[in-house]
Amino acid sequence: MAGQRVKSAYRTPCEQCPLRGFPHFREFKPEELAFISDFKTGELTVDAGATLLVEGAHSAHLYTVLSGWGFRYKMLDDGRRQILNYMMPGDLVGLQGSLMGEMQHSVEALSPVTLCVFERDRLMSIYREHPDLAFDTTWIAAREERILDENLLSIGRRSALERAAYLLAFLHQRAVSLKLFDAQRTVMPITQQHVADTLGLSIVHTNKTLKKLSERNLIRWMDRGCTVLDDRGLCEIAGWEGYHERNRPFL
Repeated sequence: MAGQRVKSAYRTPCEQCPLRGFPHFREFKPEELAFISDFKTGELTVDAGATLLVEGAHSAHLYTVLSGWGFRYKMLDDGRRQILNYMMPGDLVGLQGSLMGEMQHSVEALSPVTLCVFERDRLMSIYREHPDLAFDTTWIAAREERILDENLLSIGRRSALERAAYLLAFLHQRAVSLKLFDAQRTVMPITQQHVADTLGLSIVHTNKTLKKLSERNLIRWMDRGCTVLDDRGLCEIAGWEGYHERNRPFL
C-alpha cells in the first residue's frame, strides 16, 4: 500500500472541531454532540497517495474527513481507473462498506489527510437512538448520489471542454467554501491524470482540453496541481449554476 498511515495519539475534541465553525454545516444538539464524541474512537493521519479503503475489503471503521483531499475510484482488470468523486473535509468515508458488508470502490488520499475514526459496529445505534443523526446520514448518502448524477451527466453529455470546466469549477468552489485556500495555498492537488481518469478521456485529449482553458485565462496548470483563475467563466462553459449548499450535516 502506498503512503503511510499513522494512528494519531492526539484527538481533536468534537466540541472544538474546526468544521463546526463553517456556516453551511448544521449545529449539533448537545446530546448529539455527546454521542458523536463517544462514537469517535480516534484519528488517523495518512500521507498523499495512501490507500484508505480498498474495493472488496471489509473495514471495521468508517471515517469523516477532518482535513485534506482524497478521491473515490474503481479499477478495471487491465488497470484502467475511473475516479468517481472527490472528498474534502466533512465528507463521510466508508458508509457503503458499513451498510453493504464490503467496499464497492477504493479511496486514496490526494494530499495528507486526517480522518476522524468511528466504529462501524456502532452505526446502527444512530438509527435507534438519534433519529436526526440518522436522517443526516441518509442526507449525506443522497448528496453523494446527487454529485454522482452530475458527474454522469458530464461524462455522458458534456463535451470534453465542458466536462473539464465543470470538474474544475466544482472542486474549486467546494474548496473555497471549506476555506482550503489562503494567500500561500491556491493550488488544487490534482494532476492531469486525475482529471483524465475522472472525465473518461485519454491523457493526450485531457492535456489539449486543459490547454484551451488555460489559453482563455480560466486556469493555470502546474506540475502537480491547478489554480482556478475564473470559476464563473468555467461555470459558463459548463452550463452549470455553481455550488450551493446550506445547513449541511456531517458526523
